[in-house]
Amino acid sequence: MIPLRDENPTRTFSFVTVALIILNSIIFFYELSLGNLLETAIRRFTIIPHDFINYLNLSQFFSLISSMFLHGSFLHLAGNMFYLWIFGNNIEDALGHLKFLTYYLLCGISASLVHILTQPHSILPTIGASGAIAGILGAYFILFPRAKILTLLPFFYFFRIVRVPAFFFLGLWIVLQAFFGLTASAIGGVPGEGGIAWLAHIGGFLAGILFLPLFYRRNKRI
Repeated sequence: MIPLRDENPTRTFSFVTVALIILNSIIFFYELSLGNLLETAIRRFTIIPHDFINYLNLSQFFSLISSMFLHGSFLHLAGNMFYLWIFGNNIEDALGHLKFLTYYLLCGISASLVHILTQPHSILPTIGASGAIAGILGAYFILFPRAKILTLLPFFYFFRIVRVPAFFFLGLWIVLQAFFGLTASAIGGVPGEGGIAWLAHIGGFLAGILFLPLFYRRNKRI
């Protein structure tokens, strides 16, 4: 299922959501300009679980934030930013601009820590905003379960656009993250070593639900 948009109007303009999309895009195109220096930059600003645990320093802590602004391909960036735009604007509207930014970063950091703790020996760089965005999805799942998501549903060679409740769309999303993560383990692989950090997605989603009461106060926005 591919989300196209949600039918959930906002009361304020989503400054932070738009700024995050622009910033992630600028950084990605800067990555492309680095050429042969890209690998060095990636290793400096990304998370490598083995290094984080064994060589913990200030730079490693900074990577918890910097890594979520790096992306490995245009499709990686586009997919993340599309989800952020569809679901982030309503969460920013509900929390308020400053709280939303803090919440977004906290969910991303939590997702990265879950990945580090569950894959402590991995030497592969981990990048992307998906952990933070998973936290946004967790908040949306709680706050707007009945909101309708206009969804493109592929079926073999046919496509159909349907309206599904957010609790169904996001519930299926988190179930698939768990399924693919467990499948990777069952066949002898390592979740996250195949290109997608499934457990980080789950960690971000759960962090979004757990941290939400600390940030959300009905009719009170900052």
